[in-house]
Amino acid sequence: MSDNQVIIFDTTLRDGGQCRGNPLTPEEKLKAAHQLAQLKVDVIEAGFPAASKADYESLKMLAGEIKKVTLAGLARASEKDIEQAARALEKSDSARIHIFISTSKVKSESATKADIEDVINKSVKAVEGARKYFQDIEFSPHNATLLEESFLVDMSRAVIAAGATTLNISDTVGYAVPDQFGNLIRSLRKQIPNIDQAVLSVHCHNDLGMAVANSLAAIQAGARQVECTVNGIGERAGNAAMEEIVMALRTRKDVFGVNCGIDSRQIRETSRIISEITGYPVPRNKAIVGAEALDYDTGMFQSGFSKTESYEMIKAEDIGSQ
Repeated sequence: MSDNQVIIFDTTLRDGGQCRGNPLTPEEKLKAAHQLAQLKVDVIEAGFPAASKADYESLKMLAGEIKKVTLAGLARASEKDIEQAARALEKSDSARIHIFISTSKVKSESATKADIEDVINKSVKAVEGARKYFQDIEFSPHNATLLEESFLVDMSRAVIAAGATTLNISDTVGYAVPDQFGNLIRSLRKQIPNIDQAVLSVHCHNDLGMAVANSLAAIQAGARQVECTVNGIGERAGNAAMEEIVMALRTRKDVFGVNCGIDSRQIRETSRIISEITGYPVPRNKAIVGAEALDYDTGMFQSGFSKTESYEMIKAEDIGSQ
């Protein structure tokens, strides 16, 4: 992968699916996954197979159906979870396991050196165990933005040495702000000695309304994978919106200087399908995909269009609108 290519990791069917009371059915996930493949996302995270039989069966079905895109399953840092994910993904021609670990023990004021070493050792053991089944291994420390930076550096170095190919920095509760988050990514890139052996990824939640801004700040700081969802859906206030990130990277390439492989002409249809499946309507003024997002009704804008296209940042056909 070139240094200016950003991987789009879509977690609409896993993290995004948590936005509604009942889980997405296997048939709903299959319909959505086919469309996400049309959109040309790089990775589809489609479930947490150890969490429920439904997630396991859905992921297993998708593994046999969805091609030309990497299919990922989430797992805790435990042998049982990893084996369950391996069974669910065994028919996939491009499989990834996404391992996460709870960090509550090390966030406590009473945390000891032994507690810290225990979390790192469990993380390393999980990654090493996953290598029996997977070549593509992503690792995420839970609530990374609330952890001591020195701990993040030590853990990251250890899991990359153990075989993690993607290191994901998660803002699980949407606590970060762009300057702070960008600086964290820069600092980690400088301090983790073997960071060149893994892709640095980010996963941002929108509790303070800054998930997209934080994701873009991280890309400017050198992150090369961004985890996101269609329409920004997800639990609580949602996740970073895929369509906003993609069109920001394309519209302001002068600022970001990176590429992604998304077929933007599929954005509108993908948004429609995900809204239909989840039952979550898209607000009319939602950036990029809202019904009024590309309408310019005021006299000033209409007058501008008669003389120049300077007001039109994104053309409707760029995102598949008529």
